[in-house]
Amino acid sequence: MSAISVGQAIVLGIVEGLTEFLPVSSTGHLKIAEGLMGIPVDDEAVVGFTAVIQVGAIAAVLVYFFNDILRIVKAWGTGLVKPSERYHHDYKFGWWVIFATVPVVAVGLGAESLIEGPLASLWVVAGSLIGGSVVMWLADRYGRHKRGEDDTDFKDAMLVGSSQILAMLFAGFSRSGATISTGLLLGLDRVAATRLSFFMGIPALTGAGLYQLPGALGTGTDVMPLLVGTVVSFIVAYASIAWLLKFVASHSFTSFVIYRVVIGLLLFGLLSAGTIAS
Repeated sequence: MSAISVGQAIVLGIVEGLTEFLPVSSTGHLKIAEGLMGIPVDDEAVVGFTAVIQVGAIAAVLVYFFNDILRIVKAWGTGLVKPSERYHHDYKFGWWVIFATVPVVAVGLGAESLIEGPLASLWVVAGSLIGGSVVMWLADRYGRHKRGEDDTDFKDAMLVGSSQILAMLFAGFSRSGATISTGLLLGLDRVAATRLSFFMGIPALTGAGLYQLPGALGTGTDVMPLLVGTVVSFIVAYASIAWLLKFVASHSFTSFVIYRVVIGLLLFGLLSAGTIAS
């Protein structure tokens, strides 16, 4: 099966929008949804489709954080031509995002065959959901939660940005879960860690979507399902971002940890019973 229907695109768009920025693994949930709908998770067009609709979620970030992004880009651009302005945190942060994306791109390109092949298995998703939950619980439980967004430095950006590699290699670990957990382990408070996760995900996810677009269009996926899935993803993701930032301001990540463990165990059960194919 290389084509995805409009109805399936709506379902996958909702799943993507709900889970892209929540620390529960959007890739894992998309693969589970695809498995339940009988869509082969390792089909080239399906892999491309899921990468493209992520652009809808990224567009939601761009819109939601437009003023912040504009401020950072402006400071970065000004610093390029005016050395006297390079002391600003926003100028430095612009470079940090760029540098932190390089390892992600390198691993993504180098391990593409593994990511889209053996590591795309739902068994990997199930194990990563549970393994990532342990990391998140430890980070939330033992992180100091003392540092705010203005206290971040180059080391923070590189470690948080590079942690996306875990989610890239092990679908189910969760990109947002990995980055937020890393931020918490570095002593950031929950809101700062969550916002840093958003900013670090913009170039990597946008690049992945654009890189996969030709493949998605050239292997049987119609333009209409891609468009519908992307629009739905944008709308749902925007609402999810607003909710998550309010939630983490006054709650721990325990509920996400419990949810991830339950879903991981349920997925192991479904796979063992042969209810869905791996």
